[in-house]
Amino acid sequence: MAEPAQPDNPSQPDNPSQPAKLAVTNQKGGVGKTAVAINVAGALNERGRDVLFVDLDPQGNATENLGMRELYDSDPPTLFDVLTEPDKRETIVDLVESHPEMDVVPSSIDMTAVEPELTLSRRSGEQLHLCLQYVADDYDYIIVDCPPFLGNLMDNALFATRNVLIPALAEDTSKRAFELLFDHVDSLAADYEIAVNERGVVVNRIDVRKTQANEMIDWVNNAFEGTPVWEVRERAAIQRALKNGGSIFVEEPECDQLDVFSSIATNLDEQFGFAEVTA
Repeated sequence: MAEPAQPDNPSQPDNPSQPAKLAVTNQKGGVGKTAVAINVAGALNERGRDVLFVDLDPQGNATENLGMRELYDSDPPTLFDVLTEPDKRETIVDLVESHPEMDVVPSSIDMTAVEPELTLSRRSGEQLHLCLQYVADDYDYIIVDCPPFLGNLMDNALFATRNVLIPALAEDTSKRAFELLFDHVDSLAADYEIAVNERGVVVNRIDVRKTQANEMIDWVNNAFEGTPVWEVRERAAIQRALKNGGSIFVEEPECDQLDVFSSIATNLDEQFGFAEVTA
């Protein structure tokens, strides 16, 4: 059983001397989580922030979408080894890859076997936090793209970041997904005696022609009163940008959803206490 951690939140919004850490998460698959994570990172980069993007999803979609498909099949050590072998934690420094918009810790095929290995770990939910200490000083933000399921990897992301940005589809199935996610978050927060902050909800891939979509947007705004809610419409340009290896800010700068992601980045800067960008 993991030992309870002390409630020392390294992601306090009023302390930019620490990098702001954010888990982009939803236990429901198919919500465009990776697209949101990459474009939020791209928007932060546009604001002059240094971003480390951690692909914690064993499927490696972000790794591929950022043009690093070959690294998914890398020989050890990989992120798997960093998370499961305490004497290799500091080698996370060697895993960091450069991308024009952000630095990246890629996922690997080995990550498909990480869940049972973490279960055997004495501090199963803290491994990512312990690893990130070796790279944190180099960044303003650390964005963690989570897997679409509840488990040890999700626990590691939540414990390491203490902050969540939640992408969701504008459909009724999202209500149950929210319930399951928050049950898990509340349980982990209680077990580790930490606070996990909701930094916003991104209603994603909206088709405004559908009545259900508009009804769901209204439901989210009512359910998350006091929490920022952003609306991202379905656009082929977002998928084209990912296919070409980056965010819409670089690959599709004419996309009409740039303003939404810019708004997310601006709001995050405000929440985490960063000074306004100067020209």
